[in-house]
Amino acid sequence: MRLIDARMPELARCLTLFQYVQAVTGGPVARIDQAGSYAEPSLRGDAFAVRPGSIALRLDADGVASAVVERDESTGSVAVHLIDGEGRTAHQGRLLSEGDRLLVGLARTVEAGVAVGGASAVPEVPAWENGDQLAQLDAVLADGGVARRAAFDRYRGEHRAIDVDVIPSVLDHVCSVGLPIGVAVFAPAVMQACGGRVHVTDRTVGGRVFAAVAESSVEIDLAGVRECHLVRSSGAYGPTSALELDDEGGRCVAVVTQFGMVGVDVYEAWEQLAVSLPDA
Repeated sequence: MRLIDARMPELARCLTLFQYVQAVTGGPVARIDQAGSYAEPSLRGDAFAVRPGSIALRLDADGVASAVVERDESTGSVAVHLIDGEGRTAHQGRLLSEGDRLLVGLARTVEAGVAVGGASAVPEVPAWENGDQLAQLDAVLADGGVARRAAFDRYRGEHRAIDVDVIPSVLDHVCSVGLPIGVAVFAPAVMQACGGRVHVTDRTVGGRVFAAVAESSVEIDLAGVRECHLVRSSGAYGPTSALELDDEGGRCVAVVTQFGMVGVDVYEAWEQLAVSLPDA
């Protein structure tokens, strides 16, 4: 195991070297998994886009404490782990090709316990109270959205609590009609997102919901979702609805919405669906 430079842009240079990675972000309640190559990760306050075929990460530079390359000697597998300040793995990228396992040797290493000068430059982050869609995502990325939710009476956009049990039906519906969606899954200091059509959905007896979204696999444990909030904020075509799923600790673990320029027809169909969802 060795430590590599977790600062931006050095971390971005490292991740974008790899051609074929299995990227996983999440926790016990929500998880996203995608195989492919990384787009350049963005930081809170930066522009953000989800591009077909690329793994989209957004990071809170203050929350990513270290990055580790670890080799499993029994299998020969190699993975990059992004670690938060409490020592938890927030994101894992398992290197799937021998070429990538060799390339990781080019990553800049650091010594444990030695401070590396020049921390990541952190862009200014707009206030969420009257901010756009990205400002809401960035507020969640900072602390799981706990501070934002506690003061949500200050939010100037439309919002309401909806029935958590409608989530499987929403996913089934968008799958059946071919309506693309965007999904973001959060772990401490890391957000991984995908966007596109839902190819298939499934649900277990225990309440776990699965959806294949574009090139990603998304898993949500509904038993661990305490609340769901429909929040509207400014997007590419106007006020855009997002379904925010909170766990038992009040942390937002996943968001279902539309990202970027999806087309007016897609935007309108999504908003019609959102309006129809029942209150909690």
